[in-house]
Amino acid sequence: MRPLGTSRLLGATAVKASVLALLALLPLLSHAQSDSSSRIPDDATLEAAGAVVGTILIDTRNVFSAAEADGRPIRLLADRAHTRTRESVIREALLFKEGDRYSHRQVAESARLLRKKPYLFDAAIIKVAYHDGRVDLKVTTKDVWAVFPSFSFARNGGSNSSGAGIQDINVLGSGMAVGISRSRTIDRTQSRLSVSDSDWGSNHLRVNAAYSDNSDGSARSFDLERPFYALDTHWATGASASDYRQIDSLYDQGVIIDQFQAHEQTAQAYAGWSPGLQNGWVERFTIGVIHDDIQFEAIPSAIGPPLLPADRKLDYPWVQVELLQDSYVTLLNHDQIGRTEDLHLGARLLAQVGFAEPAFGSDRHAVMVTSSASYGAQPIPIETVLLSTSFSGRIESGTLRDGKWDAHVRWYLEEANHWLSYATIDETVGHNLDLDDQILLGGDSGLRGYPLRYQDGTARVLATVEQRYFSDLYLFGTQRLGGALFVDSGRVWGAPPLATPNLGFLSDVGFGLRIGNSPFGNITHIDLAFPLNGPPSIARTQLLVQIQAQF
Repeated sequence: MRPLGTSRLLGATAVKASVLALLALLPLLSHAQSDSSSRIPDDATLEAAGAVVGTILIDTRNVFSAAEADGRPIRLLADRAHTRTRESVIREALLFKEGDRYSHRQVAESARLLRKKPYLFDAAIIKVAYHDGRVDLKVTTKDVWAVFPSFSFARNGGSNSSGAGIQDINVLGSGMAVGISRSRTIDRTQSRLSVSDSDWGSNHLRVNAAYSDNSDGSARSFDLERPFYALDTHWATGASASDYRQIDSLYDQGVIIDQFQAHEQTAQAYAGWSPGLQNGWVERFTIGVIHDDIQFEAIPSAIGPPLLPADRKLDYPWVQVELLQDSYVTLLNHDQIGRTEDLHLGARLLAQVGFAEPAFGSDRHAVMVTSSASYGAQPIPIETVLLSTSFSGRIESGTLRDGKWDAHVRWYLEEANHWLSYATIDETVGHNLDLDDQILLGGDSGLRGYPLRYQDGTARVLATVEQRYFSDLYLFGTQRLGGALFVDSGRVWGAPPLATPNLGFLSDVGFGLRIGNSPFGNITHIDLAFPLNGPPSIARTQLLVQIQAQF
């Protein structure tokens, strides 16, 4: 039996230990309670509960993050010189506002729409808090450089093109783009001024205006529209006009075989209506009118007696129906390097028919037909297949004129260690083509080992297989690197006017470097291609340097 004093001492010690243990547990208990109270339900639960959008936080980030800038003077200077996209511009682009019913679909679509903006490199929208039936959201965007001088050089199919200018694709953070440039291509030298805004104000208007003074004429265009900018948009309207005068050339085996002056004036207006998104599908109905007048003139040429295309004047009303399935997937390292990509899976169908009559101002009776269809699927999570097809033409006196059918297949297979297999097949078939409408195959249309505009036909097929590599290298915080091994093979069929007999299937192999310029959002291609079975007259190595929007 313990002495009384000893028992009291042990009891006091036990109480003290218990109190200390409780005090030690209080922060943990408090943290657990805090986590429980701040836990955000999943989207289905929020929508079923009728949650509404609470505070929308806008976080517009500069060209370089703090980690990317890393204290380097040139990057810090670039960030200071750059005007970030205005919060109001981002907010107006969203499909929801504070107080609206919460919709995961609208949040996901808003992020997709933001990622399509040319002045944004990436965008994401996440839930940050849930309280009192309200969901607080955070919208994070990352800018690309807005003001920059542009110097371009491209070598494609043995021909060079170059250009220089200055462009601001986000004037004072407003989303408006202004550019002035001078370029030289195989077709013409061009001085161009352009102004555009892809999302003007809360009405989602799009404005584009451009004027160019060319070595062979001029071009000017203007369009203003309020399109079906989102899946649940109920109405759309727009108008556009253009006027260009230039020298058009016909090609065969990489050389000009005919030239003529073309002057085309076009104008269009339309209005559309949609019941919106219903059961995962969107139906859109549109009516419009088109004026399309193109005149051709012979020009002095040492090429020989020219074939002059027939003038065309087509004025007609048209109706259009579109069916679109709501199905999208977000991917990485497919057609971009280190950048979020949104691909449409599911189906899209479009059909348009117009009626050209002399009573409307046309120079003939014609039924104008345009249609397209696309479908995307993922048979397995690492495989993506995209299919598309289109048809256009006009029916005159029961005969199809200038008919053209296109079909495209794209296939992607993700592999380990940053590798991706890619393959594509493109096919085009023409029928009674207008003389100025050529189907060409060469270095500028995917057959990289051959001169540009090398084969002329009434039908064409081209297949490409690529092994793509996406590295983790991020040079200078601006350049993401990738590479590709490729094989191209294609041919043309038919005997269009002035064309020499085609050479059958032509193939090439090659490899290339891809440089993803994250501040600008484009990709520089540097390729070496080697023809496998071309005639001895062409170079055995083709160097291609070009800037493209995709890998």
